[in-house]
Amino acid sequence: MPLATLQQQIAAAAGPARNVRLLAVSKLQPASAVAALAAQGQQAFGENYVQEAAAKIAELAALGLEWHLIGHLQSNKAELAAQVFDWVQTLDRPKLVSALAQHRPAARGALNVLIQVNIDDEDSKHGCQPDEIPALAAAIAAQPQLRLRGLMAIPAPFPDAARRLSALARMKALFDTLAATHPQADTLSMGMSADFAEAIAAGSTMVRVGSALFGPRPTP
Repeated sequence: MPLATLQQQIAAAAGPARNVRLLAVSKLQPASAVAALAAQGQQAFGENYVQEAAAKIAELAALGLEWHLIGHLQSNKAELAAQVFDWVQTLDRPKLVSALAQHRPAARGALNVLIQVNIDDEDSKHGCQPDEIPALAAAIAAQPQLRLRGLMAIPAPFPDAARRLSALARMKALFDTLAATHPQADTLSMGMSADFAEAIAAGSTMVRVGSALFGPRPTP
């Protein structure tokens, strides 16, 4: 799908009163594909693998792009992630709070952080439980090198629309509760190529779209 077409669909789903950001998911895509999309005006890109992303970020440094980690973060990759990313959307446990804060270069400013929530309690997915959000949020907010920006989720792709919409609604409620305590939280990241319109209708402020933009992912 052309970038302009996707942007129009996002804007239509959001309506005139809301601004929903597009994160282009570029995992496994070559740097040339990212550069081509950047030339069309896309500035924010999401990567799943820290080391793959670090090489891509270095290669494209002159473009001044914004880079988000959207894949599971292993503790032993936290140092590199803190150094190269602008956002980490997958903080889901206390150990990562101190690791990211400790290794964030002061010259880069605070690292934007989202708490990943396992909203459908899937064994195959990472993310904290909803009742763990307050403690994680407090720990993040206490670190000057981190900036709490909100929540992220990957709801289960249930065939039943009612079940999908329930997860999205529960995420919006969790986000509203978080923002009431932490007013700097302004981002609810949910919605991908197959469900971004549903997610936007439910209150998402950032959608993560890969295959609709780049086509099928290359084989790793």
